[in-house]
Amino acid sequence: MYALVDCNNFFVSCERVFDSRLEGKPVIVLSNNDGCAIARSNEAKALGIKMGANYFEIEQFLKRHNVQVFSTNFVLYADMSLRVKGLLSKFCPDIEDYSIDESFLDFSGFETHFNLKDYCTKIANTIKQGTGIPVSVGIAPTKTLAKVANKFAKKYSGYKSVCLIDSEEKRIKALQKFDIGDVWGIGRRHTKRLTEMGVKTAYDFTCLSQSWVRKTMTVVGERTWRELRGEPCIKMETIQPDKQTIMVSRSFGKMVEDYETLSEAVANYTAMVAAKLRTQKSCAASLLVFIDTNYFREDLPQYSRHIVMNLPVASNSTAELIRYALEGLRSVYKKGYKYKKAGVMAMEICAQKDVQQNLFDTIDRSADKRLMQVLDDVNNKYGRNTLKFAVMGDGKAWKIRQEHLSPCYTTRMSDFPKTV
Repeated sequence: MYALVDCNNFFVSCERVFDSRLEGKPVIVLSNNDGCAIARSNEAKALGIKMGANYFEIEQFLKRHNVQVFSTNFVLYADMSLRVKGLLSKFCPDIEDYSIDESFLDFSGFETHFNLKDYCTKIANTIKQGTGIPVSVGIAPTKTLAKVANKFAKKYSGYKSVCLIDSEEKRIKALQKFDIGDVWGIGRRHTKRLTEMGVKTAYDFTCLSQSWVRKTMTVVGERTWRELRGEPCIKMETIQPDKQTIMVSRSFGKMVEDYETLSEAVANYTAMVAAKLRTQKSCAASLLVFIDTNYFREDLPQYSRHIVMNLPVASNSTAELIRYALEGLRSVYKKGYKYKKAGVMAMEICAQKDVQQNLFDTIDRSADKRLMQVLDDVNNKYGRNTLKFAVMGDGKAWKIRQEHLSPCYTTRMSDFPKTV
């Protein structure tokens, strides 16, 4: 048996944990640069606010209906996610972090010792009590069916946040009420084709022949078909593989013209890439640097370029990577354009212990490694960019727009909630 634990309206729930006045009120959270709605409370959904709705188009509507608006606070959300998953680890040793607000739990063998519905109710209550975050839990013999069960647990209050599919009767009944477009693993293109064929529900899909599904939807579609029929095919990924590429890119809060401001942004993105490399104990042998203008502004001249910088020795040193990234930026930058976006991607990633050395390398890499360790220790303890390189600047000229940002209640001492 598998369980999927999903935090309800996670970003909104994180904001409500520290501001009880938001309970029962419509709340939305915006994407980077306050662009569009990426999280909505149930009250906001009831008002008809769509996922992905552009903020500038609905701003007046939000004011009329007194909708509370927040910028994305990933520092807060990531920390709350770690707290939720820390509590989950006390209930199950085999956990797959599927996303920031979802985790799969492998309950193989648990059913002989526990009543799974009661056990998962205890999990939901513990997380709510320990973090303030409400969760829904779906339990089933496969991960795809657990996704189905989770949607029922989230949608219908009668389940009291926990839905268990543990019999053939329950499986069929659930699939008959489950829209084909909501099935995990079936994309829009296949959904459209299946709907045109009269396949409206997940149960209709399972009634198709296995050979047709495999021929038409490849082995991926067949795997979903088998999972919906109760046959486990998708394994738990309890050990997350190291990333083969790491990218950091952002759209600027306002368009940037001068090289100095652009170089600040690229230096910051490169520092973030380097930190991620060190976290997974990897190094990169090449960097891709790109810059783009705003293609939505047809009244402005357009320009887009990228360059790949090859390093003599694979590295995760912030100083070294910034040097190569800025060298690449200088070669592609052109005056006379308003830039909207830039990014840095680490490529040719290898394990830190497997780096091929260079006979003519002049860098003292042992000293560089010690410096990076101090940098990471300080920033992990006191917050990102407590220590940073001067070329990274203050970010005021290019920083993403976050006009509705809430405090970092759990990670910044000055933002800790205060009792009166």
